Amino acid sequence: MNRGNFLAELKRRNVYKVAVAYAVIAWLLIQAGSILFPTFEAPDWVMKVFVTIVAAGFVIALLIAWAFEMTPEGMKRTENVPPNEFNPQWSRRKFATLIVGVALLAAALLIFQLWRSWASEKSIAVLPFDNLSRDPENAYFAEGVQDEILTRLAKVADLKVISRTSTQSFKSAPKDLPQIAKQLGVAHILEGSVQKQGERVRVNVQLIRAATDAHLWGESFDRNLVDIFAVESEIAKNIADKLRAKLTGSEAQAMGARPTENGEAYQLYLKGRFFWNKRTAKDFNTALVYFQQAIDKDPGFALAYAGLADTYVLLSGFAAASPKESLPKAKAAAIRALELDSTLGEAHTSLGQAVSAYDFDFVRADREFRRGIELSPNYATGHQWYAESGLAALGHFDEAIAEMKRALELDPLSVIINADVGTVLCTAGRYDEAIEQLRKTLEMDPDFYYAHWNLGQALELKGRTEEAIAEYQKAATLNDDPLPLALLGRLYGRMGRKDEALKILERLQEIAKDRYVSRYNFAIVQMGLGHNDEAIRLLEEAYEDHNGYDIAYIKTDRLLNPLHGEPRFQALVAKVFAPKDGKPSP
Repeated sequence: MNRGNFLAELKRRNVYKVAVAYAVIAWLLIQAGSILFPTFEAPDWVMKVFVTIVAAGFVIALLIAWAFEMTPEGMKRTENVPPNEFNPQWSRRKFATLIVGVALLAAALLIFQLWRSWASEKSIAVLPFDNLSRDPENAYFAEGVQDEILTRLAKVADLKVISRTSTQSFKSAPKDLPQIAKQLGVAHILEGSVQKQGERVRVNVQLIRAATDAHLWGESFDRNLVDIFAVESEIAKNIADKLRAKLTGSEAQAMGARPTENGEAYQLYLKGRFFWNKRTAKDFNTALVYFQQAIDKDPGFALAYAGLADTYVLLSGFAAASPKESLPKAKAAAIRALELDSTLGEAHTSLGQAVSAYDFDFVRADREFRRGIELSPNYATGHQWYAESGLAALGHFDEAIAEMKRALELDPLSVIINADVGTVLCTAGRYDEAIEQLRKTLEMDPDFYYAHWNLGQALELKGRTEEAIAEYQKAATLNDDPLPLALLGRLYGRMGRKDEALKILERLQEIAKDRYVSRYNFAIVQMGLGHNDEAIRLLEEAYEDHNGYDIAYIKTDRLLNPLHGEPRFQALVAKVFAPKDGKPSP
């Protein structure tokens, strides 16, 4: 066959049309894959395999086009198709329809890409501000100014604002801004410095587009200490303007709010937040002192009450106080904060946590969590706590996982949020994913005891007993929280190592002489020993203690599955989820 005849035969067999159509569709598929695979967190190799398959399909499509022809009677080999059965007009019409359809899909994809690119531009991370003060103890003030700017921005629903825990590891004015922005998932970076001398404050800020290192806006503010709120508000408003964020009236009002007129009260509040962010039992108690001193200076200071609520609500979770000692105080402080300022999303979140953990009032908790997210949509902890206490505890696992992933978007380097993605996956019965996520968390912080014992639990539920023991033991050596010990004792009991389980039970009893130990810890060890009646009795005591950080999860806690057939256990579950104020749990 000469060259002219070959080209004519390619045309007659529609090979050209198939090549063009396949190339257009392949481009469309690859573009769609580049958007959808990252959206669903597919590994990088998935995209490589997909492109390889699409490329191989091109050759296969050409071979089929050469060898076969579609006729009114179906697919036939091309050499067997008489010329009168071949309808070029029909092929051209179908081909044109296909190209138009693909073009419309490509246009839709392009619009989506442009929208996504435009939306991603409205994202920012506020890096730690340099403390240029001569007194290094003023570090709390520099951190506080950064935190307040971030808090004001976080109230804007049209912005994506990364939480402080993910930015604290980066110094201000770093050299590798594009890499930091990619790691945090943002398009813009705000960096700055604070210098405080007596009653004078100087704040310097620069807003930078990370990809190009272009400076979009920068300014210096030299003001009296009492004017610091105006500075923080002006900075936040300028950023929102430069990022073309749409502000509602309430968001603009919240951004310009002055939480107190007392400069000393504000400094005490910043010190409280400084210690609260350290997240240890000792530092929580220090934070309580500063928040209370701020309230003493200004009894109308709503943020200080919110700080008290945030601290009290975490004490029993960190084994620093009993639920009866701390959670009612958390609830009272949150309610007082909201009486003074009902727009504090963080206070709504703490109230939701308190009423779910202490009152088992899941209807009210759901309402408070949702309101908190509405008021502070970029508050990662709000999404995190709602996922755990408002959704996972009730068995709404798909929604809980979605909320946890939203929290992770807003605080991607937070070890506690990374770990809690794993805990929710484990509660949902997705053990392989939970193990993978918790191992990823431990790569971030190998000494994070919380991730170790949660990994141990996922491994145990997966049937990998020896690995679970190692994780429980590691967690127990890293922190004096009694729970890892109790988990270890439970597993020893189930394995028939009763002497070791009983020794752990005795150790827990010794610890309980000096500080609060949840009855849940004793209950799960008794379960491991096969004493289900005693375990249920202890769980009933935990309910009477209002220990919601354990008992609120009684319906979905997979370690308690062996008790589900017990009438007393079912009665306890019914009591926990009984209607409050005539409203059933969601």
